[in-house]
Amino acid sequence: MSTSLDILLVATCWTHVLLAPYTKVEESFNLHATHDVLTYGIGADALQYYDHFIFPGAVPRTFIGSVLLAWISTPAIYVAKYYGSIQSKTDLQIVARLVLATLNAVAVCLIRRATARRYGGPAGVLYTFFTCSQFHLPFWVGRTLPNMFALLPVNIASYLLLNRAPNSQRFPSRDVNRAIGLLVSTAVIFRSEIALLLAPVLLQSWLSGATNLRNIFKVGLLSGLSSIVLTVLVDSYFWQKWPLWPELHGVYFNVVEGKSAEWGISPFHTYFSSFLPKLLLSSFPLALVGLLIDSRIRSLLFPPIAFIAALSALGHKEWRFIVYVVPLFNVAAARAATWLISRRKGSLFGRLCFLAVAGLLVCNFLVTYMLTVTSIANYPGGEALTRFNELYAERENVHVHISNLAAQTGVSLFLQTHAPPYPSQIGIKPPPKSYNWVYNKTENLTPQDITNGRHFTHAIVEVGPDVSTFSMREWDVVDTIQAFERWIPNMELLNGGKVWEPFRMVKKDKLVILERK
Repeated sequence: MSTSLDILLVATCWTHVLLAPYTKVEESFNLHATHDVLTYGIGADALQYYDHFIFPGAVPRTFIGSVLLAWISTPAIYVAKYYGSIQSKTDLQIVARLVLATLNAVAVCLIRRATARRYGGPAGVLYTFFTCSQFHLPFWVGRTLPNMFALLPVNIASYLLLNRAPNSQRFPSRDVNRAIGLLVSTAVIFRSEIALLLAPVLLQSWLSGATNLRNIFKVGLLSGLSSIVLTVLVDSYFWQKWPLWPELHGVYFNVVEGKSAEWGISPFHTYFSSFLPKLLLSSFPLALVGLLIDSRIRSLLFPPIAFIAALSALGHKEWRFIVYVVPLFNVAAARAATWLISRRKGSLFGRLCFLAVAGLLVCNFLVTYMLTVTSIANYPGGEALTRFNELYAERENVHVHISNLAAQTGVSLFLQTHAPPYPSQIGIKPPPKSYNWVYNKTENLTPQDITNGRHFTHAIVEVGPDVSTFSMREWDVVDTIQAFERWIPNMELLNGGKVWEPFRMVKKDKLVILERK
């Protein structure tokens, strides 16, 4: 049973990767860094070809996660190649994302096992169901956001703090020290906001007697200094700047200079009133029940709640900044659901509680289904470039300009299948007749610039005013790419339509593929 639940968790995360294989712009740094490590290697002479020198982003990011992902993915790539599953660079992107999803899913499985030990087997089963029926965590664990690299050590730390006997009142000291070390390293290397999660963990561990100030200082100093040395050495090399500590740059840029406010400011309550319910779905009300019925849950959720409250003081808010707390809230929801289901014997109230838990799970699956279908249809750039590669697979001397929308919604270096580099060391060879292809993402070019640039043979252009300014005497519209626009009520139900499709997706033209005449 335990192994089956673990397989279900991993399979759910894999399914999201396979259903939505393309990526968005916020994933691009780590994705392209992984691409560059896989295809060019990490030698000093290879760095000149790395993408981050062309598109550096607002602040530098660490290469540590991308290098590790590339290295860990390499054996999986060889296995997939042996079984004929690697045909192009695009397949490498899928394998790398599956590897990341697997690593994160395994950490989630550890928390499931700790939940079963702490709160009983049924709680472990319900934890699995709540996690698999949600959208955001399973969908994003295979995406190369810095937060998803940070999620792995944070979940392992959560497992270490949770994994104890049902009636244990104290954390095991050795596990506490390991968890502190992981959280310190994660804050230093990957995401500085983890420091706000570390603070209540330290306070709770100290007050409970699980550790003391001497141990906290020793573990924090050793893990902090070693992590600083690691990230400075690695990232100074890849960015060719010395010394460079990327997360310190991020803190200075976003917090000290307040530049994060340029991406929008939300009210203080947003995490609690909007983002947390969106992440948890029906786990949110059940977690509140768990807080009421079990003091162990109150102890479990103290650090996550304090973390969210502290993070709420910052004006710019995004759901991914608090995604680390989702597994622990799911533990609380599973404990509450177990308690409610146990009421069902011999009373009407108990049966209603059982039906309520079942109904909440069904609602989770329905919402997740709609969000997943929406997301599948929300990567027009990836769809457009894949279609373009198929249309002109036999063509030579192609130079395509890729618009900003396309670059933000799925275009990646892995999808540039007809242009070098080709990692021959893992068996990726140039497609037949794929000579002199250029994928051009130069920004701020006007339609007139592209038309006057006689080297451009094709363009992937955003639907709107830009398309109308392309002279149809110069260009032919080859194909149009649609993407999600909105959901509307399915009026066909009135005429005997399928009752399980109460809403209908509306798509809209987003991109067009143009070819010079």
